Amino acid sequence: MSKPKVAIVHDWLIGGGAERVTYELHKMYPDAPIYASYCSDEWRKQLDNKVVTGFLQHWPFSKLRKLLAVPRIWWFTHLDFSGYDVVISVSGNGEAFGVKTGKNTLHVNYCHTPTHYYWRKYNEYLKNPGLGLLNPLARLGLRLLIGPLRRWDYKAAQRADIIVANSNHIKQDIKTYYHRDSVVIHPPVDVARFAVKPAKERKRFITVGRQTPYKRTDIIVEACSKLNLPLIVIGNGPEHSRLTKMAGPSVTFLTGLGDKKVTAQLAAAQAFLFAAFEDFGITPVEALAAGTPVIAYKSGGALDYVVEGKTGLFFVQQTAASLEKTLQKFDPAQFKAPTLQKAAAEFSPEVFRGTIQALLHKNLIQKPE
Repeated sequence: MSKPKVAIVHDWLIGGGAERVTYELHKMYPDAPIYASYCSDEWRKQLDNKVVTGFLQHWPFSKLRKLLAVPRIWWFTHLDFSGYDVVISVSGNGEAFGVKTGKNTLHVNYCHTPTHYYWRKYNEYLKNPGLGLLNPLARLGLRLLIGPLRRWDYKAAQRADIIVANSNHIKQDIKTYYHRDSVVIHPPVDVARFAVKPAKERKRFITVGRQTPYKRTDIIVEACSKLNLPLIVIGNGPEHSRLTKMAGPSVTFLTGLGDKKVTAQLAAAQAFLFAAFEDFGITPVEALAAGTPVIAYKSGGALDYVVEGKTGLFFVQQTAASLEKTLQKFDPAQFKAPTLQKAAAEFSPEVFRGTIQALLHKNLIQKPE
């Protein structure tokens, strides 16, 4: 079989877990063009200038891109993929999966989530769209357009030949909102970066991430403050000021750390605390790769990598009181670093690329000429 001609499509490229998938796809298919509604200069460089953008890349559209669902739909649906054997779209809160392909093209969609602000988190976005001064405009637009946008989103979700979910939680959401079956392939995590020798003495807990309301770092800070447990909080964000004010003397905040220092902090902790309801959640897997068990809210993507008593523990309610109960029964001696690192290795880029390659090979053979 000759080498397939591949194109990659991504909602927008600005940084985060979704971009890691596209980065690995680019490594697999370095000659494939990458179509995106917007791309930062940093990501254009990381992707070897293979990114193709259009009018949405330029001012004033670039500044208002999060409000421009209809123009994004128009741009993605007018791309021409007639000359490609395979199109891989990477979507999550955007329109990349709505591209149109010919009958001889295999379209595989990697879905990070059905669009949050249309489906699962519609009410949350109405309360706080997260766009600052543009929040009133975002609320008005969402209320006025939610009907037709949901209909388009559902219709677009039917276009891919195969949908890949990034977790079992997202697989269920795809079934619920799009009425489609999907196969789970977890996103790639740079586990090799965290494969350092774990510290001998592990006395503190740790959490890492952008401090936004949905991350629920406040639960972690409140629980550790009440129990007077040593906690390192790494990161920054709009919640930072509130979190520092509510924290007790056992909590330390660190910002602006480089990768090596974050890795060292993870490897020196007795457990990583995770209170968010995430579609997947890459940082907890990074903690496992550093030999650190994870204590997570029992929901979402965490169910795919936290195995009770083997790689970590759960707390069952998204409250400080529930986390406190789990912290009080946590025994760090129960968890062994080599076991945790072995579990994390299942999420490596090599595993991701191999699984994607096998999926494409199988379905290209089955695709009629």
